[in-house]
Amino acid sequence: MSRTIGSYLRKLVDRVIPPMPDFFTLINEQCDLCLQAMTVFVSYMERGDAETAAEIRRLEKQGDKLKRRNSQVLDKAFTTPMDREDIHDAITSIDDIINYAKTTVREMEVLNLEPDRHMLEMANELLAGCQALQRGFAKLSAEPSHAEHDAMAARKAERRVESVYRHAIGQLFHTEAMLKKIPGDNNGDGHQLLALAIIDIFKHREIYRHMSNGADRLAHAADKLNDIVVKIS
Repeated sequence: MSRTIGSYLRKLVDRVIPPMPDFFTLINEQCDLCLQAMTVFVSYMERGDAETAAEIRRLEKQGDKLKRRNSQVLDKAFTTPMDREDIHDAITSIDDIINYAKTTVREMEVLNLEPDRHMLEMANELLAGCQALQRGFAKLSAEPSHAEHDAMAARKAERRVESVYRHAIGQLFHTEAMLKKIPGDNNGDGHQLLALAIIDIFKHREIYRHMSNGADRLAHAADKLNDIVVKIS
């Protein structure tokens, strides 16, 4: 009889106060997908093929579904294991990293631009940052204080992206080197080649800047990871 009453009371409590969702697992699933997407992103920067680009778009759509699901769970949750705003920001910033990978590939297709070594180097650093995020968020449920190092590693990856970006821009706008590639003639071909070279410069600059912005989202996710560590450790 007492067991029956106890079971009834538990059901009643669950109705009034629903069980807390496992946000640690939900966010970890987003991190896993983000890492998968960035691994494919690196592959695209190695090959630049249409099949890999299509896979990135597929993963981005899957990421959107996970983001919507997690946001809906957050909206309905009665209690949360950490600050609601922190959960929301983590969900959003992780998804933003995937979005930037997808839009980078899309812009390269529109601009008819092939990957170069600077893009590959930045993609590898973004991948390293996402690996650090995955490690850090996976530690929150059991040993959150140990995740601080991973947040720092992700921020360092963002700074390395910025370093590559500055180096790439410096080379891109090296006027003397560019002019040496333009033949000096009197039939107008030189002017045409110069115009094409300038257009190519701004195409590359657009992609470099876009990848730099993606690194900013990586840094934001790392900052959010660190905020959570401070609050729940």
